[in-house]
Amino acid sequence: MSSALGAIGFLDSDVACIWAVIEVETASITQGFGFLLDRRPQILFERHKFREFTKGVFNSIAPDISGPVGGYGVSQYPRIDKALRLCQQRRLGVEPALKSASWGIGQVMGFNHNLAGYPSAAAMVKDMIESEDNQLFAMTMFLQNSGLATHLIKRDWTKFAVGYNGKDQATHKYDYRLETQYRRFISGSLPNLQVRAAQAALLILGYSPGRIDGVLGQRSQNAIANYRIASGLPVGNTLDGAVYDKLSRDVGWA
Repeated sequence: MSSALGAIGFLDSDVACIWAVIEVETASITQGFGFLLDRRPQILFERHKFREFTKGVFNSIAPDISGPVGGYGVSQYPRIDKALRLCQQRRLGVEPALKSASWGIGQVMGFNHNLAGYPSAAAMVKDMIESEDNQLFAMTMFLQNSGLATHLIKRDWTKFAVGYNGKDQATHKYDYRLETQYRRFISGSLPNLQVRAAQAALLILGYSPGRIDGVLGQRSQNAIANYRIASGLPVGNTLDGAVYDKLSRDVGWA
């Protein structure tokens, strides 16, 4: 399945570090998954960045998406869709809007597209739409090219958090959360990629497996049991080859 995060070994660091970053970054997005149920990438739109990239030309007519202070709001895509429409009307292209949002499983800001390995925010977004692997690739490229990978390898959580989450990271205790998740993963509780991919498929198909975390907990087992019944497979709650293969076909990943 394309959500199996096959690019997980790209960064020259132990895998637990990468999973710690993913776990903390996905805490703010639905289900810990890089996509919404409609298969659009998870995003957070930052109105102060849009204000910056458009030089404030929309401040008076659209303060909700071009305000002086950061903040995300509830509905992300209506906000970025509005930004795109306004930019189109002023013939500014798509870049100001796409650069003003963070994208995918690593929540890489669009304005960091060069560091993520792309010539434009539009190119980065186009790639991220395809798979979580591409989203992870963008994240790891950003970490490497920005120099943040060095802090990650050294386990300097505070320096890493400041570089990745901003100077106000302490307010949200990003450094503490990163270290906590790292210690959890380094203890041997790394996510199972096959389970995670199955959870993602179940989520897309409407079976509510809980958080997409690669752990076959009770909610995931219940989702598998319901999926088995609906699919005419033998009754049970185990993730075997038949279930995995059918999930792959049902979501178009086979």
